[in-house]
Amino acid sequence: MASTSSFAPPKLADFILTERLGSGTYATVYKAYRKGDNREVVAVKVVGKKTLNKASMENLLTEIEILKTMRHPHIVQLKDFQWDSENIYLILEWCSGGDLSRFIRSRRLLSEKVAQRFLQQIACALQFLHERNISHLDLKPQNILLSGAVLKLADFGFAQYMSPWDEQSVLRGSPLYMAPEMVCRRQYDSRADLWSVGVILYEALFGRAPFASRSYAELEEKIRSDKPIEIPPGARVSRDCRDLLSRLLERNPDARLTFDQFFSHPFVDLEHMPSPESIGKAKELVLQAVQKDQEGERSIALSLYCRALQHFVPAIHYETDRLRKDALRQKVSQYVSRAEELKALVASENRLSFEKARTARDVLREMSRDLPRLMAALDLASTAIAKEESGLDDHDALDLYQQCLGELLLALAAEPQGRRKELLHSEIKSLMTRAEYLKEHIKMQETQKDVSLDREPLSDSVRSSCCLQ
Repeated sequence: MASTSSFAPPKLADFILTERLGSGTYATVYKAYRKGDNREVVAVKVVGKKTLNKASMENLLTEIEILKTMRHPHIVQLKDFQWDSENIYLILEWCSGGDLSRFIRSRRLLSEKVAQRFLQQIACALQFLHERNISHLDLKPQNILLSGAVLKLADFGFAQYMSPWDEQSVLRGSPLYMAPEMVCRRQYDSRADLWSVGVILYEALFGRAPFASRSYAELEEKIRSDKPIEIPPGARVSRDCRDLLSRLLERNPDARLTFDQFFSHPFVDLEHMPSPESIGKAKELVLQAVQKDQEGERSIALSLYCRALQHFVPAIHYETDRLRKDALRQKVSQYVSRAEELKALVASENRLSFEKARTARDVLREMSRDLPRLMAALDLASTAIAKEESGLDDHDALDLYQQCLGELLLALAAEPQGRRKELLHSEIKSLMTRAEYLKEHIKMQETQKDVSLDREPLSDSVRSSCCLQ
């Protein structure tokens, strides 16, 4: 690491450079103020010309070329660049909340919901880059800055224009976050960024990177190993989160999920990312819910209220005005209360049909003793119902419903016409109703938790830094 601590900050015509935030091989970053009345705060990345070889100069020029044309809420903005006889200066947007690495260390680990919100912002930025055939190639928590609760990708010093079919062989990035194909084969493409996202998500959830090591030799051994990445024992993560982690942290890039699969993954859930559109989507759905409620269509109204709440929570999170945020919370509390009332009414209406379904299920079991796989699926359905009715683990019950429905739908496709097929069709409809009802119950619980979580400020105590090569 280059050290410039004994030197005064360089002079720049329009800015006053103050504290040094950090330094790397080629650059030092300072906090700075624009001269004049507005005293705008910026970060200035100072790159000494003498330190640059041909490759690092090309990287710097690519970084400037990429950043000067991009405007995105989750990418640090390059406001200007200047140079003199000794240095090149990148004037960058100031992020007051430090970097994601320090934020994770200050919390030790993040809740799944907070990690998901951060992941949505990273995914949004990557989607923007992917559409322009740009790969970052140095994604790590130190290169993700916070401005309040907003994440911004920073340090594009290794970024490249790369079409999906382009391959590179120049080693780039930080070993702890580097895709195995970069280390092992030194042949890689844009999918290397997806591996890095998996490592970042893993570290956010569990407080350490999957290849955390005491030495570089140990790190290299872990990277070159064929052993799959394991979630720490005892860690409680949702099925969707677990699925995404396993598919991002797939050593073989050909088996790793694609960018399109990543952007559409249910855990990334870009549809419900906090945005200016969140409130409009919520209001449109809640108006439909109120109308169906007034018409006595309780099940449809309940479903619409739940869908509206999924947009109201990100709308609350996106809102920065404290009074408007509190008013939104009060509205959401009213909608949750009405949804709870509807849930009780729908449950009462469903009780009779569920009892009929129980009787039909017993008949179906008697008729299916010659089909072990169907019997196993029906046993799974009974376990799901028992778990749901116990109220101990709704997520586990929903997973069981999804598993048994998958098996029952396969059985239905293979079943010839007859009484057993009719009973099987009715059983699937009944279980789907229960699963949808349970899903809505879970959504309401999560909404109430999310509204409480939104009251918890994301720390601004971590001093801002800019990530260096």
